[in-house]
Parts: sequence; structure tokens; C-alpha cells
Amino acid sequence: MHAAAWTDVDGAEADPNAARGVNVEGTRNVIAIGAPVVFFSSDYVFDGRKRKPYVESDEPNPQSAYGRTKLESEREVREGWIVRTSWLFGWTGRNFVRTMLRIGTERSEVRVVEDQRGSPTYVGHLAGATRDLVQLPGGVWHLAAGGECSWADFAEAIFEEAELECRVVRITTEEFGARAPRPAYSVLRSERLEAPSLPHWRDGLRECLARLKAE
Repeated sequence: MHAAAWTDVDGAEADPNAARGVNVEGTRNVIAIGAPVVFFSSDYVFDGRKRKPYVESDEPNPQSAYGRTKLESEREVREGWIVRTSWLFGWTGRNFVRTMLRIGTERSEVRVVEDQRGSPTYVGHLAGATRDLVQLPGGVWHLAAGGECSWADFAEAIFEEAELECRVVRITTEEFGARAPRPAYSVLRSERLEAPSLPHWRDGLRECLARLKAE
């Protein structure tokens, strides 16, 4: 299972060659081992102009250096599974949930983007779906949480579930001012009837918070 990647989207925009070295060359090295691989890709391979969920047959059109390196990495995979997923969060590492929890304990207000929509996906649920996926034929698969929301909706849900008093100020992507473009809409769904299904993103959030609390 190949989950290693350069995931700093704005950093990739600033140094696309370094991002390509990690994402594309790194994937090529994994493929060279000669074993079937599960490669984890991204919703950022799409441009976000669609207003209904992206399925496996939709044509990718990445708008950022990061998205382009992930698509190029997909094309390195000859035998195995390409898993496109989105907005990953979990109880370890750097991710939106952990960032919001920290901010919610330090501040009374946070500015969060309202005009990007996706499906926040809990890594625990993705792992279970991946276990089921490897019993199925290889190829491109979309595995993401049920439901959809904006980043601002997600932040409000985190504070509500964690019982934190932090107000979300909704802003636009332009106001946020990130270096790399992000897809405005990147909800993923599978058109393959046998695809494993994941629970709703809110269920994933509750499980993640329970895991964090237990630790």
C-alpha cells in the first residue's frame, strides 16, 4: 500500500519539481518492486467545475501542481488499485480536524472557507474499505465518505461535536489567499456497483473524536 506523498498543496505550487520527485518518482520506485500496489490518489486530479459528484469515468483536469503530480503518479500504476479519496482526517498527523481542535481551544473565532465542497473522509473508514477493495479487480476506484459539506460546515461540526465555543467566520477561497488553486467541488462517488461504501463523514468525525479522547 503506497500512501506516502508530498501533500503540502501550496508547497507543491512553490516547488513543483520537488513535489514531482516525491510523488511521481517515488511512486515509480514503488512500482519497480514488481508487486501489485494500492496507490492512494486525490480528488485534486479534478478541476472542480462539475456540480455533481465525480465518478471514475470523469476526465481528470488538475489545476494545481499537486494535482498534476498525483495524476501523473496514477499513470505509473500498471497492476493494482488506484484509490481516489478526499479531505482525509484521522487521530494522528497534521489534518483539518486536529488543526481545528487546537484552534478551538485557543481562540473564540476562526475564518474558514465556505465555497469549496467535498466529502471529509475518516482514515479508519478508508482503511476498512480498502481491505474490502483488494478482493475486487484493480483499476481506478473512488472511495470517500458519504455526504458532502464545505470546509466551514466541517469546522462547525468539529466544534459542535467537541463542545468547543469557537465561532466560524465563513470566507471565500479568494479571501483565504492560498497559493495553489483548489477545486470548488470535489465530491467523489463510485459508479462501480461493487465498490465498498463508506459511512457518512459525520460518523467518521465522531469516531475520530472518540479515538482522540481515548488517547
